[in-house]
Amino acid sequence: MAEIAIKGVAKQFGDFTALHSVDLTIADQEFMVLLGASGCGKTTLLRIIAGLETPSQGEVWIGDRRVDHLPPRERGIAMVFQNYAVFPHLTVFENIAFGLRMAKLPQAEVTRRVTRTAELMHIEQLLKRYSGELSGGQRQRVAVARALAMEPDVILMDEPLSNLDALLRLEMRAELKGVLAESKTTTIYVTHDQVEAMSLADRISVMNGGYIVQADRPTQVYRNPAARFVGSFIGNPPMNFLPAKGAGDGRWHVAGQVFDGPKVAAAEFAIRPEDLHPSEHGLDAEVRVVEPLGPHTLVTAEVAGQPFRAVLESDRAISPGDVIPLAPIPDRIRWFDPDTHKAIQ
Repeated sequence: MAEIAIKGVAKQFGDFTALHSVDLTIADQEFMVLLGASGCGKTTLLRIIAGLETPSQGEVWIGDRRVDHLPPRERGIAMVFQNYAVFPHLTVFENIAFGLRMAKLPQAEVTRRVTRTAELMHIEQLLKRYSGELSGGQRQRVAVARALAMEPDVILMDEPLSNLDALLRLEMRAELKGVLAESKTTTIYVTHDQVEAMSLADRISVMNGGYIVQADRPTQVYRNPAARFVGSFIGNPPMNFLPAKGAGDGRWHVAGQVFDGPKVAAAEFAIRPEDLHPSEHGLDAEVRVVEPLGPHTLVTAEVAGQPFRAVLESDRAISPGDVIPLAPIPDRIRWFDPDTHKAIQ
């Protein structure tokens, strides 16, 4: 059982607070992604779980053991770093076997585990080669195989694909997801890349300023952001936001149109760019830039003086300077509190 429980974990570096009393539970065999921009605290949290940083307060549990006082080697974890950290003077076999030899496992067990994990990562044909002779993608596979060979309770990954080109990242994402599901290992994966997060995660924890803003399934994080920050961070292009005026009866005036919404004193209107379509009774959008993207066209416009984007079918002729009415899909509209920036349910 490798459930991870993070209880009230905070971290200060001098006067700077990197983490603010974080609470998070990661289920056994779950693939959890910590997502956020640089400096949001995601790597600090990962390093605290790994034992490479000491929390200023709080507890870390793995299974039924409290581990925040234990050294990394006693936590039952393995870690894969951004820079691969493979040894160029060793063969692929010896790189994967490194931790097993340090643990003084018998040679037969070392060979069994190395062979199994090499097959999982599709590098069994490379075992006799030196890692210095490998491509970036092959070295990354070696690093993952070395971690899996330890048969850890938990595997921690810190932006492991960021040094690969786009095509290799796509290939490795699919491979990682399959391999880690097969190994039944609890995984925590740090990234700033929302595509990686959406495609890999069972759940995503979106972090900002040392807080976890939302932890949920990828579809929920995308469709029902818990805060304005999540809507503006997740999505490419991100959510559109417009000011709204209402009388408290649930009818809201937004850029000359009226929409049904929450019965509250103040609200902000939000809609994703792909949830808009041209309509006679829509928000008047003055087109600034048109970007053809194959099957779709990304339109950057202004609505009531605010920046506004729409993803439209590419068969529609649109030019800069056009004014096109864009209507939102009603059940895709979201509302946020303009003061707290939290979603209004």
